[in-house]
Amino acid sequence: MPSDRLIDAEQPLGEDDAEALLRGICFKTGPPRTVGVELEWLVHDLHDPRDPVPVHRLEAAFDGLRTLPLTSALTFEPGGQLELSSQPAASLMECVASTAADLDLVRPALRTAGLALTGYGQDPWHLPQRMLHAPRYDAMEAYLDRIGAAGRAMMRTTASVQVCLDAGHEEPGPLGYARRWQLAHLLGAVLVAAFANSPMREGRRTGWRSTRQAMWTQLDPARTAAPSLRLEPRAAWAAHALDAPVMCVQTPEGPWHVPDGVSFRDWIRSGLPRPPLRADLDYHVTTLFPPARPRGHLELRMIDAQPGEDGWLVPLAVTTALFDDPEAAESVYRAVKPLADTAGAGPAPGNPLWIRAARDGLADPELHATAVTCFALAQEALPRIGASTAIQEAVAAFTERFVLRGRCPADELRVPERVTDRVPERVFEPEKDLRP
Repeated sequence: MPSDRLIDAEQPLGEDDAEALLRGICFKTGPPRTVGVELEWLVHDLHDPRDPVPVHRLEAAFDGLRTLPLTSALTFEPGGQLELSSQPAASLMECVASTAADLDLVRPALRTAGLALTGYGQDPWHLPQRMLHAPRYDAMEAYLDRIGAAGRAMMRTTASVQVCLDAGHEEPGPLGYARRWQLAHLLGAVLVAAFANSPMREGRRTGWRSTRQAMWTQLDPARTAAPSLRLEPRAAWAAHALDAPVMCVQTPEGPWHVPDGVSFRDWIRSGLPRPPLRADLDYHVTTLFPPARPRGHLELRMIDAQPGEDGWLVPLAVTTALFDDPEAAESVYRAVKPLADTAGAGPAPGNPLWIRAARDGLADPELHATAVTCFALAQEALPRIGASTAIQEAVAAFTERFVLRGRCPADELRVPERVTDRVPERVFEPEKDLRP
């Protein structure tokens, strides 16, 4: 693996130095050992989740949560979504135990404030509201507003389960980083389809099983699509990051500058409005949202938040089993490889495979057949990676309830009509902005 180059953090960043940094930090290789999960939740009123929660109630409740002795990192998204990011764990079960323990602290604290965590990929009831006001989010919103209404809805009303796994070995093979990088994108559409859980918005159906994924396809493809999978992964990610538009330039005072159509490579070459530093590159990478993001480890970002208190366990367990068990990793790669041969591997706008996954879920025959194979392989692998009986039973129940029947959680979601007639600002409407 290439080593990080020593670069003066206070000196302007050159193009070669930026590429070397990106190559050096994107895939930290070694035997796959650690597992992590990032859980985003919508926060709703405990007694009537359709009732909008005023910002002051959220702020007061979140101030109380910050005093809890959590192992996970606690953060909040612009619309008031709550996120718990686990520490890297030595096993699936260690990750499950630590994250569940933190949720056992968070839920009662919220309940005392009359609030509850709810697992939907897209808020079924509420219009986008913004709770957090900071230069980062002001700049992000200004940038995304140039593209369309989906950006605000994505920032304020969506939630996900993000699975984090080691990059893998340097050497080729089923646990090698290059194979795992390919698998993340080939399997991604299957995960979108199987765990789709966002069919509604403002109390009505949108025509998509995963409205959240539909939104991502409407954002800037230079920062949300996958890098080229035909290139060596480090080279592909470095080129992708350098050629992606700069979302914002941080300033010590006042609003951050929001360039128009300037890539990071352009910024390095022009030096305007000021020369970029290493910190600017580090920040720039955090504004890229591909379905699988290399952050030393692999961060899989394509799964909708799941229903119920423990719904997040199934995507975490299935994904970990398929990546970290050598036998399952080899078999699942062969199972999903035909998907790339017919429809491509990255969720760029217009990619038919990812559009079908978001729109149809497992009602799509090809994705259904592939998912049946993938979940069977995961069930076989779970005992080998030390999954508890309870985890195995949860995966088996999900498989029986949804996968074998060609269904996903979105197919069971029923919510009452919306309870507000407020006239919204221009917002993302999948049935208009994306034609199923």
